[in-house]
Amino acid sequence: MPKLFITGATGYVGGDALYTVATTYPDLEITALVRNSDKGAKIASQYAKVRLVYGDLDSTDLITKEAADADIVIHCANCDHLESAKSIVAGLSQSQKQTYFIHTSGTGILSFEDFEQNTYGVEREKVYDDWDGINEVTSIPDSALHRNVDKVVLAANGVSNTIHTAIVCPPCIFGPGRGPDNQRSVQVYEMTRVSLERHKGFTINEGVNKWTEIHVQDLSNVFLALVTAALSADGGKATWNDKGYYFTENGEFVWGEVGQKLAQLMFEKKLINSPDVDQLDKDETDKLLPWGSYLWGTNSRCKSIRANKLFGWKPSQTKLFDLLPRIVDDEARKLDMIKGHAARAAGEANPYIPAQNE
Repeated sequence: MPKLFITGATGYVGGDALYTVATTYPDLEITALVRNSDKGAKIASQYAKVRLVYGDLDSTDLITKEAADADIVIHCANCDHLESAKSIVAGLSQSQKQTYFIHTSGTGILSFEDFEQNTYGVEREKVYDDWDGINEVTSIPDSALHRNVDKVVLAANGVSNTIHTAIVCPPCIFGPGRGPDNQRSVQVYEMTRVSLERHKGFTINEGVNKWTEIHVQDLSNVFLALVTAALSADGGKATWNDKGYYFTENGEFVWGEVGQKLAQLMFEKKLINSPDVDQLDKDETDKLLPWGSYLWGTNSRCKSIRANKLFGWKPSQTKLFDLLPRIVDDEARKLDMIKGHAARAAGEANPYIPAQNE
């Protein structure tokens, strides 16, 4: 039976990918890199057959060893960790058989113009695609986020022609994960948390910048399709190597509209006193959360054509705006801002909402 090595199995993306792959291929020999025994116990409780190895992304010798023994590697742990990607390539290059390296990047790579020109909350017209525009995507400026690691993956087939690579590039991810540990995403969830904590919604400047969205369970089906292709003769239906780049989106949204909708929902749920939003600049946003201006103020626009054409992949899960009420409830509950049933029945005031005259 082929062997699969996965990093990030207790993370949000990797955990859901592991769920999909392990459920579909229960006889696949899977090894997961985990940082400690607590993380390992969470995987073991859900996947008794998964072999665990202990280390982190700086455990380069261990990663090289495990990659050398694997037929397929799914790398979900950190799209900006250069040495771990190099270690995977070094391990796979030792093999005499055909091997497959499925790497997780992110469409933050497309936001480089906002960084270069220091523009946040403005709309950019450029939309990238992974089919007709694939050469443009794989040759964007080296200054772009994630680009240094992407280049290592794209060059791996040149290191050894037995290595076949694919880069999965998700945008703003949302939805409940099915992994053994972290089941929460970042971008929209942190915007929700911050809005609740400051008792008011916000946008970045005018907030007309756009990103694309994907539910984590739809994203996992792209990982599954690539694993299925890797298990097939000659790499199956997938495109690998220099054109093996897969955007994974289900439409786009405007970040300012997300901020406004969150404020409206919080107001309706009596979590804040006003549905109004503040317009914050880059520095004010980054004080709320490091890199907040990037997460909520840049543009990242793309079309996922390759997975649709090759695999018939079509996202089917809930759209982002439909899930916002649940996200608000979940984040408010984490902050202990939602009263229990007894308190609500007694008509107690929510202590987390400032009085109108404050």
